[in-house]
Amino acid sequence: MNKKILISTGGGDCPGLNAVIRAVTKAAKKAGGWEVWGSKMAFNGVLNDPPELVKLTSKLTAGIHVKGGTILKTTNKGNPLEFPVKQPDGTWKKIDRTQELVDRIKHLGFHAVVNIGGDGSQKISQALFEKGLNIVGAPKTIDNDLKATDLTFGFSTAVQIATECFDKLVTTAESHHRVMIMEVMGRHAGWIALHTAIAGGAEICLIPEIPYDPEVILEKINTRYRKGKGFVNIVIAEGAIPKDGTVVGRRSGDIGDQHIKLGGIGNYLRMELEEEGCQPQIRTTTLGHIQRGGTPVAFDRILATAMGVKAFELIEAGEFGKMVSYRNHMITSVPLEDAVKGNKFVDPEHDYLVKVARATGISFGDQ
Repeated sequence: MNKKILISTGGGDCPGLNAVIRAVTKAAKKAGGWEVWGSKMAFNGVLNDPPELVKLTSKLTAGIHVKGGTILKTTNKGNPLEFPVKQPDGTWKKIDRTQELVDRIKHLGFHAVVNIGGDGSQKISQALFEKGLNIVGAPKTIDNDLKATDLTFGFSTAVQIATECFDKLVTTAESHHRVMIMEVMGRHAGWIALHTAIAGGAEICLIPEIPYDPEVILEKINTRYRKGKGFVNIVIAEGAIPKDGTVVGRRSGDIGDQHIKLGGIGNYLRMELEEEGCQPQIRTTTLGHIQRGGTPVAFDRILATAMGVKAFELIEAGEFGKMVSYRNHMITSVPLEDAVKGNKFVDPEHDYLVKVARATGISFGDQ
């Protein structure tokens, strides 16, 4: 009888998820003696009655590596550690369903699980592993904020999309002599904004790790106009924080989604600059989920495929409780407990790209 592997994709979608699914399926088929299945909507597919599972055949996964999103669908709701359950009186209560989830996966006959996701998903992986589940993780997040890996798939595509959009805004900013503010994703980490600012040649880059001063930004804008440049392009991460301020966002009203919904910092910055007396016209563009969608770039297809193969190799070798990692241009693995110890943020003092940005005239709004 073939051994069965279950794949789950949780959290926000990103380009490259399908490439991992395909790689695990192809590697398992080539090895022989394995079946690969997918759980719909993260682990909700296992917890639903009846379970919503799909067998991942060669036919079903053929060519999916070029498609964005995930054929298994995904969700930010339904964390088994804090699963929302409606009570008889209409209120909602969070309960821990991890043991039930482990029992169900084993009852369904699965030998091992590949959980593809970011920080939150890998914390779930660790909790399930501690309850005796054979599980490995694959790191996914466009924010690139997982500490135990140099890169996560999806990030390079997000940067490419953001850079292409930024390039388009540069020409319209120049044509109208305007200040253009482009808001990109980056809840706590400014990697997308930093890479986009350098690639696109921004004048100003605002990230969560460096609180900004509107007066410093205005002086940068005014100086550029005085020199006859006539336009300014700003990249701002959604989690950027004004000096003595807080993030701009609101709490989600969706049951089971614990995230603060960030967004609006671009318009907030525009308001701040206008209140400070900025004379040039200011326009804002928020990229939002455009950064998550579409075809993954070649690098992300390769990285995701390599990570999928590595995930299968860990299962085949019985090395559970680990997350696939990309370190020093090598595909390796780290213990899940190390993978979830902390996040990877831009270090204003030591990250070389911060030095590169400053050396090429990019202001972080702090000096």
